[in-house]
Amino acid sequence: MSTNESATSSKRWPAIRFNVNSEARIVKVPPMKRLLDVLREDLHLTGTKEGCGEGECGSCSIRMNGELVNSCLVPVLQVEGADIQTVEGLALDGALHPLQEAFLCHGGAQCGICTPGMLMAAAQLLERSPNPDMPQIREALAGNLCRCTGFIRIFESVAAAVDAQSASPATKLTTEQMHHAR
Repeated sequence: MSTNESATSSKRWPAIRFNVNSEARIVKVPPMKRLLDVLREDLHLTGTKEGCGEGECGSCSIRMNGELVNSCLVPVLQVEGADIQTVEGLALDGALHPLQEAFLCHGGAQCGICTPGMLMAAAQLLERSPNPDMPQIREALAGNLCRCTGFIRIFESVAAAVDAQSASPATKLTTEQMHHAR
């Protein structure tokens, strides 16, 4: 298909309007295209990862209208008017979210495929239960699979983020400092 044909065919698709990380977005794509693919390919938000493509691993977890969902199972037509939060939306004004800091400092991230989904599930947990205990952390992350580790460092990272939020405000790592820490 030529570039002109591609551009012409996209004009046939309806405009789908939604918010991603508090920013209004409009896409013209096939209505049954997976939200995961729209985020990565059309909006260039590549933090959300595909693990299994079947809704089993949680790697592609995002928040849609405040609920954790597997973006590989959501056709983009279902997000009309929705509020979407991806892992990129956790950081604010260049400062990492406490969960992102904890995953970085406590070894919660291994290969990186499951990490965005783990972070989104943990953020969902902390919003609903700001001071969870270890069994609650384990339960909240149960829908997310990691093939690299035994989950202990992931659970400990979430617990460290809980502790950091409970303690006095500390200096936040910026995304630039995070890249230099690697």
